[in-house]
Amino acid sequence: MRFPIDSAAEPENLTAYFASGDVLRSRSVGEAVLAGRIKIPAPPPRLLADWERETSSRWTLEPGDVETLPLARARMRWPGYRDALAAVSAWTVVSGLHDLLASSDVALMACRGARYHHDAAQYGGAAFCNLFLTPDKGLDVHFPVADRRVRLEQGTVMIFDTAQSHAVVRRGAVGFDAVDFAWPDDCLQVFLTWELSLENAGLRRALDITLDVDPGGASRLEDSQVQVDGVSASVCPASGRWLRADRS
Repeated sequence: MRFPIDSAAEPENLTAYFASGDVLRSRSVGEAVLAGRIKIPAPPPRLLADWERETSSRWTLEPGDVETLPLARARMRWPGYRDALAAVSAWTVVSGLHDLLASSDVALMACRGARYHHDAAQYGGAAFCNLFLTPDKGLDVHFPVADRRVRLEQGTVMIFDTAQSHAVVRRGAVGFDAVDFAWPDDCLQVFLTWELSLENAGLRRALDITLDVDPGGASRLEDSQVQVDGVSASVCPASGRWLRADRS
Protein backbone atom coordinates (compact mmCIF):
# COMPACT_ATOMS: atom_id res chain seq x y z
CA MET A 1 0.00 0.00 0.00
CA ARG A 2 1.21 3.52 -0.80
CA PHE A 3 0.63 6.55 1.37
CA PRO A 4 0.44 9.84 -0.56
CA ILE A 5 1.88 12.92 1.09
CA ASP A 6 -0.91 15.33 1.91
CA SER A 7 0.45 18.69 0.80
CA ALA A 8 -2.48 20.45 2.46
CA ALA A 9 -1.17 19.23 5.82
CA GLU A 10 2.28 20.80 5.43
CA PRO A 11 2.99 22.95 8.48
CA GLU A 12 3.02 26.72 8.30
CA ASN A 13 5.38 27.11 11.22
CA LEU A 14 7.78 24.49 12.63
CA THR A 15 9.71 25.23 15.82
CA ALA A 16 12.16 22.92 17.56
CA TYR A 17 12.74 23.10 21.33
CA PHE A 18 15.94 21.47 22.55
CA ALA A 19 17.99 21.02 25.70
CA SER A 20 20.96 23.33 26.13
CA GLY A 21 22.58 22.74 29.50
CA ASP A 22 19.88 22.95 32.15
CA VAL A 23 17.40 24.91 30.03
CA LEU A 24 15.40 24.52 26.84
CA ARG A 25 16.01 26.75 23.85
CA SER A 26 14.01 27.27 20.68
CA ARG A 27 14.95 27.48 17.03
CA SER A 28 13.48 27.45 13.58
CA VAL A 29 13.61 24.30 11.43
CA GLY A 30 15.77 24.58 8.33
CA GLU A 31 14.44 23.05 5.12
CA ALA A 32 17.77 23.23 3.25
CA VAL A 33 19.61 19.99 2.47
CA LEU A 34 23.27 20.12 1.48
CA ALA A 35 24.01 17.05 -0.63
CA GLY A 36 26.61 15.77 -3.06
CA ARG A 37 28.62 12.74 -4.04
CA ILE A 38 32.30 12.35 -3.26
CA LYS A 39 34.85 9.76 -4.25
CA ILE A 40 35.78 7.51 -1.33
CA PRO A 41 37.77 4.27 -1.05
CA ALA A 42 35.24 1.45 -1.23
CA PRO A 43 34.91 -0.69 1.90
CA PRO A 44 36.43 -4.13 1.19
CA PRO A 45 33.97 -6.82 0.02
CA ARG A 46 34.74 -8.79 3.18
CA LEU A 47 33.65 -5.85 5.34
CA LEU A 48 30.45 -5.39 3.31
CA ALA A 49 29.73 -9.10 3.81
CA ASP A 50 30.39 -8.73 7.53
CA TRP A 51 27.84 -5.92 7.75
CA GLU A 52 25.26 -7.98 5.88
CA ARG A 53 25.89 -11.00 8.08
CA GLU A 54 25.85 -9.00 11.30
CA THR A 55 22.52 -7.35 10.52
CA SER A 56 20.86 -10.60 9.43
CA SER A 57 22.23 -13.26 11.79
CA ARG A 58 23.65 -11.81 15.02
CA TRP A 59 20.63 -9.55 15.36
CA THR A 60 17.78 -8.90 12.98
CA LEU A 61 17.61 -5.41 11.52
CA GLU A 62 13.91 -4.97 10.86
CA PRO A 63 12.69 -2.95 7.86
CA GLY A 64 12.40 0.71 8.82
CA ASP A 65 14.75 0.53 11.82
CA VAL A 66 18.07 2.37 12.12
CA GLU A 67 20.71 0.78 14.37
CA THR A 68 24.39 1.22 15.24
CA LEU A 69 27.24 -1.00 14.03
CA PRO A 70 30.66 -1.40 15.70
CA LEU A 71 32.80 1.46 14.39
CA ALA A 72 36.13 0.35 15.90
CA ARG A 73 36.05 -2.96 14.05
CA ALA A 74 35.15 -1.26 10.77
CA ARG A 75 38.09 1.13 11.14
CA MET A 76 40.45 -1.82 11.58
CA ARG A 77 39.10 -3.68 8.53
CA TRP A 78 38.81 -0.71 6.17
CA PRO A 79 42.23 0.61 5.06
CA GLY A 80 40.56 3.57 3.34
CA TYR A 81 38.67 4.79 6.42
CA ARG A 82 40.88 7.81 7.08
CA ASP A 83 40.84 8.77 3.40
CA ALA A 84 37.04 8.63 3.42
CA LEU A 85 36.94 10.95 6.43
CA ALA A 86 39.37 13.32 4.72
CA ALA A 87 37.11 13.39 1.64
CA VAL A 88 34.06 14.32 3.72
CA SER A 89 36.03 17.02 5.51
CA ALA A 90 37.17 18.45 2.18
CA TRP A 91 33.57 18.48 0.95
CA THR A 92 32.42 20.44 4.01
CA VAL A 93 35.17 23.00 3.35
CA VAL A 94 34.06 23.39 -0.27
CA SER A 95 30.51 23.82 1.05
CA GLY A 96 31.73 26.73 3.19
CA LEU A 97 31.76 24.83 6.50
CA HIS A 98 35.30 24.82 7.84
CA ASP A 99 36.63 22.48 10.55
CA LEU A 100 33.14 21.21 11.26
CA LEU A 101 33.85 17.49 11.58
CA ALA A 102 37.00 17.70 13.72
CA SER A 103 35.03 18.47 16.89
CA SER A 104 32.03 16.25 16.10
CA ASP A 105 31.22 12.71 17.22
CA VAL A 106 30.97 10.03 14.50
CA ALA A 107 29.04 6.76 14.53
CA LEU A 108 28.45 3.87 12.12
CA MET A 109 24.80 3.14 11.35
CA ALA A 110 22.78 0.64 9.33
CA CYS A 111 19.22 0.49 8.03
CA ARG A 112 16.96 -1.46 5.70
CA GLY A 113 14.93 1.52 4.70
CA ALA A 114 13.88 3.99 7.37
CA ARG A 115 10.42 5.09 8.45
CA TYR A 116 9.66 8.79 8.34
CA HIS A 117 10.87 10.37 11.53
CA HIS A 118 12.72 13.32 12.98
CA ASP A 119 15.65 13.20 15.41
CA ALA A 120 15.19 16.51 17.21
CA ALA A 121 13.86 14.97 20.42
CA GLN A 122 17.37 13.66 21.11
CA TYR A 123 19.52 15.79 18.81
CA GLY A 124 17.61 19.06 18.63
CA GLY A 125 20.74 21.16 19.01
CA ALA A 126 22.46 19.51 16.06
CA ALA A 127 22.40 18.82 12.35
CA PHE A 128 23.47 15.50 10.87
CA CYS A 129 26.17 14.87 8.31
CA ASN A 130 25.79 11.40 6.70
CA LEU A 131 28.21 9.59 4.39
CA PHE A 132 26.77 6.49 2.70
CA LEU A 133 29.17 3.59 2.21
CA THR A 134 27.19 0.96 0.30
CA PRO A 135 26.53 0.86 -3.48
CA ASP A 136 23.37 2.14 -5.16
CA LYS A 137 20.47 -0.19 -4.32
CA GLY A 138 17.66 1.91 -5.72
CA LEU A 139 16.98 3.92 -2.55
CA ASP A 140 16.56 7.61 -1.77
CA VAL A 141 16.47 9.74 1.35
CA HIS A 142 13.21 11.68 1.10
CA PHE A 143 12.53 15.00 2.85
CA PRO A 144 8.77 15.55 2.28
CA VAL A 145 8.40 19.09 3.64
CA ALA A 146 11.36 20.31 1.60
CA ASP A 147 10.17 18.13 -1.32
CA ARG A 148 13.73 16.85 -1.78
CA ARG A 149 15.05 13.41 -2.69
CA VAL A 150 18.71 12.43 -2.45
CA ARG A 151 19.87 9.38 -4.39
CA LEU A 152 21.82 6.95 -2.20
CA GLU A 153 25.04 5.73 -3.75
CA GLN A 154 28.48 4.96 -2.40
CA GLY A 155 29.91 8.36 -1.52
CA THR A 156 26.59 10.21 -1.17
CA VAL A 157 27.06 12.84 1.53
CA MET A 158 24.45 15.16 3.02
CA ILE A 159 23.91 17.65 5.84
CA PHE A 160 20.41 18.36 7.14
CA ASP A 161 18.45 19.61 10.13
CA THR A 162 17.64 16.82 12.60
CA ALA A 163 14.13 18.31 12.99
CA GLN A 164 13.31 17.69 9.34
CA SER A 165 10.99 14.77 8.63
CA HIS A 166 12.93 12.23 6.55
CA ALA A 167 12.97 8.57 5.51
CA VAL A 168 14.84 6.06 3.35
CA VAL A 169 12.44 4.84 0.68
CA ARG A 170 12.51 2.98 -2.62
CA ARG A 171 13.36 5.25 -5.53
CA GLY A 172 10.14 6.70 -6.90
CA ALA A 173 8.04 5.51 -3.94
CA VAL A 174 5.64 7.94 -2.30
CA GLY A 175 5.79 7.05 1.40
CA PHE A 176 7.44 4.28 3.40
CA ASP A 177 6.17 0.70 3.16
CA ALA A 178 7.97 -2.08 5.08
CA VAL A 179 7.01 -4.53 2.30
CA ASP A 180 9.50 -2.75 0.04
CA PHE A 181 12.31 -3.92 2.35
CA ALA A 182 11.21 -7.46 3.15
CA TRP A 183 13.77 -10.22 3.40
CA PRO A 184 15.76 -11.36 1.51
CA ASP A 185 16.00 -8.22 -0.63
CA ASP A 186 19.47 -6.66 -0.78
CA CYS A 187 18.59 -3.25 0.61
CA LEU A 188 21.05 -2.77 3.49
CA GLN A 189 22.48 0.73 3.76
CA VAL A 190 25.48 1.49 5.98
CA PHE A 191 26.57 5.04 6.68
CA LEU A 192 28.77 7.18 8.87
CA THR A 193 27.01 9.98 10.71
CA TRP A 194 28.28 13.05 12.55
CA GLU A 195 26.44 15.31 15.01
CA LEU A 196 27.15 18.93 14.06
CA SER A 197 26.48 21.54 16.70
CA LEU A 198 24.13 24.34 15.70
CA GLU A 199 26.22 26.68 17.82
CA ASN A 200 28.25 26.98 14.60
CA ALA A 201 27.01 30.16 12.90
CA GLY A 202 28.13 29.02 9.44
CA LEU A 203 26.12 25.82 9.75
CA ARG A 204 23.02 27.75 10.81
CA ARG A 205 23.37 30.06 7.83
CA ALA A 206 23.77 27.12 5.44
CA LEU A 207 20.61 25.44 6.74
CA ASP A 208 18.69 28.71 7.32
CA ILE A 209 18.20 28.11 11.04
CA THR A 210 17.58 30.88 13.57
CA LEU A 211 18.16 30.35 17.29
CA ASP A 212 15.90 31.53 20.13
CA VAL A 213 12.82 32.26 18.04
CA ASP A 214 10.50 31.59 21.02
CA PRO A 215 12.36 31.97 24.33
CA GLY A 216 9.12 32.48 26.27
CA GLY A 217 7.62 29.28 24.93
CA ALA A 218 10.82 27.36 25.62
CA SER A 219 10.79 28.50 29.26
CA ARG A 220 7.35 26.94 29.78
CA LEU A 221 8.24 23.50 28.39
CA GLU A 222 9.79 20.54 30.20
CA ASP A 223 10.84 18.30 27.29
CA SER A 224 12.50 18.65 23.89
CA GLN A 225 9.98 18.58 21.05
CA VAL A 226 8.95 19.95 17.68
CA GLN A 227 5.82 22.07 17.45
CA VAL A 228 3.61 22.80 14.45
CA ASP A 229 1.94 26.20 14.70
CA GLY A 230 2.48 26.19 18.46
CA VAL A 231 1.28 22.62 19.14
CA SER A 232 3.46 19.59 19.88
CA ALA A 233 3.64 17.29 16.85
CA SER A 234 4.94 13.94 15.67
CA VAL A 235 5.71 12.49 12.24
CA CYS A 236 3.53 9.92 10.48
CA PRO A 237 5.97 7.01 9.88
CA ALA A 238 4.30 6.07 6.58
CA SER A 239 3.76 9.44 4.88
CA GLY A 240 6.09 11.90 6.62
CA ARG A 241 3.21 14.26 7.40
CA TRP A 242 3.40 16.20 10.63
CA LEU A 243 0.64 15.17 13.03
CA ARG A 244 -0.40 17.76 15.58
CA ALA A 245 -1.21 16.43 19.05
CA ASP A 246 -4.52 18.33 19.07
CA ARG A 247 -5.79 16.57 15.95
CA SER A 248 -6.80 12.94 15.45
